[in-house]
Amino acid sequence: MNNTVARVYRGKWLDLTHQAHVAVVDASGKLLYSLGNPERFTFIRSSAKPFQALVACESGAVEGYGLDDEALALLCASHSGEALHVKKVVEILKKAGLGEEVLQCGTHPSLSPAIAKTQPTLLTNAYSNCSGKHTGMLITARWLGEDITTYLEPSHPHQGRILDVLSQLSDTPKESIGLATDGCGVPVHALPLRAFALATARMANPRGLDAKRAAYLRRIAGAMMAHPFMVAGSGRACTRLMEEAKGEIFVKLGADGYYMAGIPSQGWGVTCKVEDGNMAICEGLIIHVLHQLGVLSQEGFDALESFHSPKRTNHRGEVVGRVAYDFVLTKHL
Repeated sequence: MNNTVARVYRGKWLDLTHQAHVAVVDASGKLLYSLGNPERFTFIRSSAKPFQALVACESGAVEGYGLDDEALALLCASHSGEALHVKKVVEILKKAGLGEEVLQCGTHPSLSPAIAKTQPTLLTNAYSNCSGKHTGMLITARWLGEDITTYLEPSHPHQGRILDVLSQLSDTPKESIGLATDGCGVPVHALPLRAFALATARMANPRGLDAKRAAYLRRIAGAMMAHPFMVAGSGRACTRLMEEAKGEIFVKLGADGYYMAGIPSQGWGVTCKVEDGNMAICEGLIIHVLHQLGVLSQEGFDALESFHSPKRTNHRGEVVGRVAYDFVLTKHL
């Protein structure tokens, strides 16, 4: 199985190779394109956030607390902890009568090195890239009158609802979904690439689903595409890709080399996993995949060159290498 997707050169010499797996599925579950092993069982990490936001919608909390689409996009985010992200988290919690002290996601410097340099010395949990997701969990538990101090425990009803949604949309039995603990403390889910691509395709094309669920799925995808800054932040790949796609593609990264994309016009879901977990390579990979599928224009592809064809520089700023992608997806009849 030749699933090498990227080669890194130093000077004229090949230095590194990166292997990955890709699955492209339609809303009926048909595998359309693949690379490597489309059944690769792996943790979806933060790519699950749009589906976790669906649970907040279906609970009534999103409408009950009057969240707009910008706030909904933040519930799906792995944000950079920029001022607007933090402000919005605090505002959403306030709508539910909560303060940011109820967040249990932990904190860390911004995922963007440039933004990290501008942040306060002492960071609250609202700065965590996962604070939007945790906010969605908290306001749901508050809306339903559930314990908000244990919202991140696998036994909490909210975590059970998330598992139900992932199982239903991916056609994967709950007992077949792997469970562990994510970086922010909540349960994290593992399932085959092809299965999660199906769930993503159903967000891209929810026709045939329950009417209310379909409407929420459309709203979530639309919110992400309309407010890409809230999903990631300044100069981040998710934001830039959705900006260039101009409402045609929604994307969401996951940690350790995972990415998902939905294409509403085609009703397709795409999932990618880079074996060594390299996120920079995965960002370039999803861009190449979308371009190869014909859903990302040449203009958009060229505008994202810094992600898909980054130059390698040394500490003196000299260009010493490059990354090259060279693969062809297998098309399934």
